[in-house]
Amino acid sequence: MAISSKPTAKAPASKSSGSKTTVKTPTVDAMTEIDTSNTPKATTAEPSVVETLSPVVVSNELRKKELFELIVERSGMKKKDVKPVVEAMLGVLGDAFAEQREMNLPPLGKIKVQRGKELHDGRALVLKLRQKSSQLNAAPATDTPATADE
Repeated sequence: MAISSKPTAKAPASKSSGSKTTVKTPTVDAMTEIDTSNTPKATTAEPSVVETLSPVVVSNELRKKELFELIVERSGMKKKDVKPVVEAMLGVLGDAFAEQREMNLPPLGKIKVQRGKELHDGRALVLKLRQKSSQLNAAPATDTPATADE
């Protein structure tokens, strides 16, 4: 008897035709009761009629027209006298900002240009305004003399 050193070839596994493996899908039993004792109850808002309309303030910006009115009220001068002076003052301030000058204007405060940037339609400046606490909310000086007690 002869012994061979070669391993014997295994026979290929035969495929059985027509047999498929099926996996059953798990089924869940239907819930019959739901516990709603801990569920918060929703409240519905009652509609109401608004009797008065209140304006909505979009910004707290001080416009030139309001500035004129405040100056007329504080100074007691007529608007036609105040308007050219205020417009000249705004022009001078604008020129000073364009030159990036430092300004010390009590009671407004000390203004310094931090940085500037040229834009296609103008200039953007970042300013630093420092006000002394003694000058904040200071009452304007009045020209009326004090009356003596009678």
